[in-house]
Amino acid sequence: MKKEEITYILEKKHQNLFDWLEKQPEDTWEKGPEGKWTTGQHVLHLMNSIKLLNNALSYPKFILKYKFGVSNRDTRSYDVVSAKYHEKLIKYQDLSKAFNKSLKTPTLYERKRVLVMLQIQNKKLQHKTNKWKDKELDTLLIPHPLMGKMTVREIIMWTAHHTAHHTETLIENY
Repeated sequence: MKKEEITYILEKKHQNLFDWLEKQPEDTWEKGPEGKWTTGQHVLHLMNSIKLLNNALSYPKFILKYKFGVSNRDTRSYDVVSAKYHEKLIKYQDLSKAFNKSLKTPTLYERKRVLVMLQIQNKKLQHKTNKWKDKELDTLLIPHPLMGKMTVREIIMWTAHHTAHHTETLIENY
């Protein structure tokens, strides 16, 4: 997937989430189905994950190369990354739950700030994606807690899919 396509899909997936959020009653922000995250927790989780990625992409590229290495394979497609993510979610359900158990519930008062921060982080990621050279996107690696090391291009594509995954979860549960 080319950089332009990635930034387009990042924008589209986030806009789908924001469009859905606009139509929801505010009380779902702090209350969710039994044993499930609230809407606010989903949004906070997305904001935290994209912020971590943006922070990683702010490091000098030679540090990423030194710390995580370079890829020795072709970059996987969006569909392959998405399918692999769902396989890992199923395989490591307990690990995923434990990893995300301590996520705080943002208050209704914090709602606007969290939504604005997610929008800002998404725009930053789009900007960073466009600034990177294709070769670096396809060779430099970044670790993902569930997926292992991924090329920068793969983890950015995963971010778009991750947003769509949480949007679908919200739609199903509310």
